[in-house]
Amino acid sequence: MSALEPRDADADAGVAPMTAAPSGGGSVLDRDHRALSIGIVSVVLLIAFEATAVGTAMPVAARELHGIPLYAFAFSAYFTTSLFAMVLSGQWSDRGGPLAPLTVGISAFAAGLVLSGTAGTMWLFILGRAVQGLGGGLVIVALYVVVSRAYSETLRPAIMAAFAASWVVPSVIGPLAAGTITEQLGWRWVFLGIPVLVVFPLALALPAIRRTASGSADPAAPLPPYDRRRIRLALGISAGAGLLQYAGQELRWLSLLPAAVGAALLVPAARGLLPRGTYRAARGLPSVVLLRGIAAGSFIAAESFVPLMLVTQRGLSPTLAGMSLAAGGATWALGSWIQSRPWTEPYRERLVVLGMVLVAAAIATAPSVLIASVPVWLVAVAWGFGCLGMGMVIASTSVLLLKLSAPEEAGANSAALQISDGLSNVLLLAAGGAAFAALGGGAVGHAAASAEGAHPGAFAAVFLPMAGVAAVGAWVATRLGERRK
Repeated sequence: MSALEPRDADADAGVAPMTAAPSGGGSVLDRDHRALSIGIVSVVLLIAFEATAVGTAMPVAARELHGIPLYAFAFSAYFTTSLFAMVLSGQWSDRGGPLAPLTVGISAFAAGLVLSGTAGTMWLFILGRAVQGLGGGLVIVALYVVVSRAYSETLRPAIMAAFAASWVVPSVIGPLAAGTITEQLGWRWVFLGIPVLVVFPLALALPAIRRTASGSADPAAPLPPYDRRRIRLALGISAGAGLLQYAGQELRWLSLLPAAVGAALLVPAARGLLPRGTYRAARGLPSVVLLRGIAAGSFIAAESFVPLMLVTQRGLSPTLAGMSLAAGGATWALGSWIQSRPWTEPYRERLVVLGMVLVAAAIATAPSVLIASVPVWLVAVAWGFGCLGMGMVIASTSVLLLKLSAPEEAGANSAALQISDGLSNVLLLAAGGAAFAALGGGAVGHAAASAEGAHPGAFAAVFLPMAGVAAVGAWVATRLGERRK
């Protein structure tokens, strides 16, 4: 079985010969890679800070803009537009290289921040979030293409580890910094301060990308046209995900209508955008893409309920509940660093299996604090091990995806990986939220209002199924390599 087998027959028949990868040796900070590495890691750092800081300022912004009823749309607008942008970025990068989508993406990301930061109404604020999503979706896929073209296979684990490490500082100081800025200067400066910082990574990374990763992967091959079918599917998956998110926020029978329409749009679109064989965990690329979704969706869905559980069931303050997850940023980076070591390469599949076992065990352990005699610090310890596993899994799936992708297909396959990641977050969060609400937890979108009345069983209904999903991921992790002949 070849690395490209999972695609459909028509695509297989048109595969161009794989071009040579960048030469091996060196490091991500050697003379040839230093400017590029610092620049693209800085881009990830800014995205990470935005993701961790904006959530802190969002409630204040919604209150001042009289938009509390529209609060959920400020999140879903970012996600739905980013899904579409991921597919567009994949095709754009495969046609002409990642330079243009990365430049446009960073610019759109900054413009969206400015629009949200200067908004006078909640709908303008939501529009700004949608523009941010377009930029974020373009950037994340383009960065994967940059890595596939500018770094040799031996250096890719190290740059992926650097990406993971760049989330550590924002995850620790982002909410605190955003809270201080919001209190002292106002919530708008959380949005308006970040675009100024975009200038540095642009100035550093773009010349290096133009030199090492611009243009078509195969200059001798004719320029492929845009796949309009995939773009239509991308619109379908974005609209479907948005409708499902909206339905998940409501607890009325009428919510079944947008949920049904969303599913009707999303299912065929997802089947068309993900590699053939993804849903049956076919060996190789399909299982890599599927595992990314299983790992990200199960972990993020469970993590979203940890602070609420600690506050409502064990009486911790929101600050202490949030600090229980703080160490996870460091252990996540440690897991990513471990997978980047050269000695781990022959054991990468086993490492990923171990990582998923740690994730499943952490999720299953978390609800034990619903028992009064169990110390609350057990959650912090368990989540630290879970993040260690996630660091090994997420970085490894990125490395394996690029290893199994021809250079001219790195964009499309990277888009599929990110779609699996984001889509699973929506579906499993919606499922977990529905179970939580059905068993007496209250509406997830109004957690503060329902905090005191949350039933302990509602939390167990979230964590235990997500642990089961992560355990399935450990099995999928055994299917990441090609079939042995």
